[in-house]
Amino acid sequence: MIDYEFPLNEKVRTLLRLNDLFARMAHFTARGHSMDHHAALITLFEILEVSYRADLKSELLQELERQKRFFSALHNNPAISEDALDELITKIDAASTGLLAMPGKTGQHLRDNEWLMGIKQRAGIPGGMCEFDLPSYHYWLEKSAQSRRDDLTAWLAPFLPIKEGMNIVLRLLRDSSKVLRFTAHQGTFQQMQGGRVAQMLRLSLDENLPCIPEVGANKYAINIRFIAADFAAKTTLFEHDVPFDLTFCSLSS
Repeated sequence: MIDYEFPLNEKVRTLLRLNDLFARMAHFTARGHSMDHHAALITLFEILEVSYRADLKSELLQELERQKRFFSALHNNPAISEDALDELITKIDAASTGLLAMPGKTGQHLRDNEWLMGIKQRAGIPGGMCEFDLPSYHYWLEKSAQSRRDDLTAWLAPFLPIKEGMNIVLRLLRDSSKVLRFTAHQGTFQQMQGGRVAQMLRLSLDENLPCIPEVGANKYAINIRFIAADFAAKTTLFEHDVPFDLTFCSLSS
């Protein structure tokens, strides 16, 4: 199965972007070639840009507090495991504490690093990071893999409270609803919302189906159409029945 996630508001869109970037950062940092660490540093700059929004930290804190209130009210419910509930609330508390301890604006430690900001500026120019443009960066790339990895880990560390808070919110969002089975007849599907409010849609379909979903949603209806996976031709509708799984994800409140 191929899984797709479609955010339905700006907050979830930002969290999904950061989720992808943190995963990419971990992947390239763990590897050892200088080009892997070059890719990791470019990804770090992307994390900086996405997370620098002034309200991201406060939005995460508010959402974590909302989730803590909701789950705390489930104590003494015979259908709920007390141990699992306590573990979740402890993780929420730890994530909130980490966010509250973050000094100043997210990523300010990078913006205060003149050397890194010089590299970031050159990174926006095609081919602008060659050794004759940035000899000091070329020197850094020639250092040992462990030395570069230590630097990358240190530069990433102040972002980790954002990562921990994001992981909890996305986990709760992804686990918030049951998976439903539908079929898009002749490549199209529509369902009225009927008062249901979703913050994200998760869609899964067989990897052998040569089609790609496109989603449009508002408070009244969800529209999905499947496009033929032919990257050499003009975009066309995949005019066959497409069975797929759909999850309406929404955080508890």
